[in-house]
Amino acid sequence: MINRTSQTEIDSYLFKGKAILVFGARQVGKTSLIKNTVSNQSFLWLNGDEPDTQLLLENITTDRLKALIGDHKILVIDEAQMIHNIGLLIKRMVDNYPEIQVIASGSSAFELADKTKESMVGRKQELQLFPLSYGEMVKHSNFIEETRLVPHRLVFGYYPEVVTNVGKEEKILNDLVEGFLYKDILNLEGIKKSTTLQRLVQMLAYRIGSEISYNSLANDLGINRLTVEKYIDILEKNFIVFSLNAFSKNQDNELKKGRKVYFWDNGLRNRIIKNFNPIELRDDIGALWENFIISERKKKLSYQNQFKDTYFWRNTQQAEIDYLEVKNTEIEAFEIKYNPNQKVLFTKSFTQKYHPKTAQVIHKENFWDYLI
Repeated sequence: MINRTSQTEIDSYLFKGKAILVFGARQVGKTSLIKNTVSNQSFLWLNGDEPDTQLLLENITTDRLKALIGDHKILVIDEAQMIHNIGLLIKRMVDNYPEIQVIASGSSAFELADKTKESMVGRKQELQLFPLSYGEMVKHSNFIEETRLVPHRLVFGYYPEVVTNVGKEEKILNDLVEGFLYKDILNLEGIKKSTTLQRLVQMLAYRIGSEISYNSLANDLGINRLTVEKYIDILEKNFIVFSLNAFSKNQDNELKKGRKVYFWDNGLRNRIIKNFNPIELRDDIGALWENFIISERKKKLSYQNQFKDTYFWRNTQQAEIDYLEVKNTEIEAFEIKYNPNQKVLFTKSFTQKYHPKTAQVIHKENFWDYLI
């Protein structure tokens, strides 16, 4: 079993009088994490994917739910976003039976967060789970073994089932994409133009590390800009992609409205473009490396509760910084290059203006210093 960084955090939330909400894409290990948490406790497990569970909980009274729970100390509702009025149900449980620990998981941040936002203020602890991380795998095996496997991870990613089923990576990733990425999201969000969403996802996958234009994407897809924005927002809230906005302090020569989109998992991205070639046979190693480093860095920030905003920077003269982390007035700047021998100069138009706390280059011979 691969121990998750979040295990200690979720264990610390138990029986503190608040519901625990666990967010994350399907198949990243939410169910396993929760099972490990409750394994030595008395619990009732309900699956929100099941129609009879949805019907049972849709209009259930608090007293009837308490009778259903019986003497169990923990109520788990998996895929809770599928339950109508789930926020109100959890609120009633926390208010009326604080001694019972409620744990709810969701694979759609929009659905579960939206359904619990108003009713759960002050009554919840939230935790986000990602695919496995480089740091978690170093702890599971060892530094040398996992670092040797990084070229493999760049291609196949870190979904738990992919990592633990060597030789079956392509099939598992295909099932993930065809299953939860397309079917589940289409059904959950009520998207009717499935081919449009698939084409958009492919465009984003080919453009990792590059700025995107909503207008350009809309023109290429033959849809309006607002639909593109809506679809990308859905992909973000279902933990498929995340975005970096351009950093600017309103200088005339800086890009102010730019955006880049990255994937939370390299393997998912490579399945979408249907390219599982090893890195030595690819012409997109720079983009793969950038996606890997930034997604791994953001996992680390989340798990360590480092609340930093993340950006990229570019000015109108095309000078660029790949990745920034900003907290209060402190700025950390990073250039991300696979080749350690590639010469990198941080542009003075940035460093003299913003005086970053650090300006570092992350490459294949030092990346571990930034991800563990």
